[in-house]
Amino acid sequence: MLVIGAGITGATTALLLARAGLDVIICEAATVASGASGLNTAKVSALQATIYSDLTKRHGAETAAAYARASMAGVETVAELAGLFAPDAGLRRRPAATVAGSPEQVEQVNAELVATEAAGLPVRVCDEVDAPIPCYGAVCLDDQLSLHPVRYVRGLIEAAQAAGARLYEHSRALSVNTGSPHRVQTADAEISARHVVVAGHYPMFDRGLYFARLEPRRSYCVAAPLSGADLQTMAITADEPTRSFAVVDGMAILGGEGHAAGDRDIRPDRFERLARDLRAWCRVSDVPFRWSAQDPVSVDRLPMIGPYLPGAHGLWVATGYGKWGLSTGTVAAGILTDLVMGRQSPWAETFRPTRLNLRSVPKLAKLGAKTAIDLIGDRLRPGEAASVEAVAPGTAAVVREGRKQTGVYRDADGVAHAVSLRCTHLGCLLRFNAAETSWDCPCHGSRFDVDGEVLEGPAVHPLAPGKL
Repeated sequence: MLVIGAGITGATTALLLARAGLDVIICEAATVASGASGLNTAKVSALQATIYSDLTKRHGAETAAAYARASMAGVETVAELAGLFAPDAGLRRRPAATVAGSPEQVEQVNAELVATEAAGLPVRVCDEVDAPIPCYGAVCLDDQLSLHPVRYVRGLIEAAQAAGARLYEHSRALSVNTGSPHRVQTADAEISARHVVVAGHYPMFDRGLYFARLEPRRSYCVAAPLSGADLQTMAITADEPTRSFAVVDGMAILGGEGHAAGDRDIRPDRFERLARDLRAWCRVSDVPFRWSAQDPVSVDRLPMIGPYLPGAHGLWVATGYGKWGLSTGTVAAGILTDLVMGRQSPWAETFRPTRLNLRSVPKLAKLGAKTAIDLIGDRLRPGEAASVEAVAPGTAAVVREGRKQTGVYRDADGVAHAVSLRCTHLGCLLRFNAAETSWDCPCHGSRFDVDGEVLEGPAVHPLAPGKL
């Protein structure tokens, strides 16, 4: 049994299967919880912004209710596992709230109240919340969770290892065949397994049309030690500009400023706007911490959990959590464990990756058109600098020589870093992200550092070096 990825889904799946007696190997491209599972607002909640009104419109009340039941089960599973295997994760029961951050958002909050009540969540109306986000009314759900996500996932991995699982970090999966057994290739080894769970956040293998059905989106967070009394409520606004707030271990966390991966002109001021709001809203003297993460959002807003392909035997996938991976990734682990063990799962059909929803066709077409425009349009863009020498320290530019485009970043010490701008996934041209000093793909969200190493999949190979 091979699990690809040591984030929330991979760690939980490996633990459950190892404790069930299976021989489990975990391959992680970087380190445990180094991706989105450790880079978030630390909230485990079944109340998730306006997901229920959206799901009700797209799929109907029955599907929204199934999502609510699954999410509540995910919250309780995290509480149970944290108590058993991660006592240092600082688990706290807290209320969660979807907040009208402006008068214009009141209608959305009212719609979410109706949808969450219909879905069976024990929500209540709040005129005020114990969180610093401006509030013009809110939907609240008690007994949700906050915790330190890295400590939690590490605790699960350690428990899985104690049950016999073997962990290999810095072991990126490069390919998989669909034979029996499956064979997964890494840079250093070939692993044969009857079952393979692809839990690397974004499906990295070119099959199943996942790239056409997922929109990768980036989000940003800042954090600072909180002075004074703890603020209890985990809150998120109902609409843009999104602000998501939580307190974990005395640290106030504020997230938001999201955008599609690979968008143009991404600047460090996204962090600065969050820091400005956190300083204005909370008793903090400085805002020393910042991070970001990427989340795949499915075109129909439901996660994709189950067989990687129609009729696939033993190749499984979990993705599309839409920024709520701590709860939904836990649900995914339970579904995948049931499927691997040959048991019935109450939510497998709802989250089946091979489903087709006709209401999502316009969104699917729009996403496909954007990819085509990005793929073709960036090939016609002019160079941004006449030569490598023209790129100033602390900046990046595209240097064009005929049809070839090279991405050049010159660091603060004056050293130039040059890479091919052709993404190693499907060949889209990359754009520079000045907020994070990376080259990002606008088509499917792959990201690379200034020397071409993979930061984020689905790409698994580094960029070719550029000419200096």
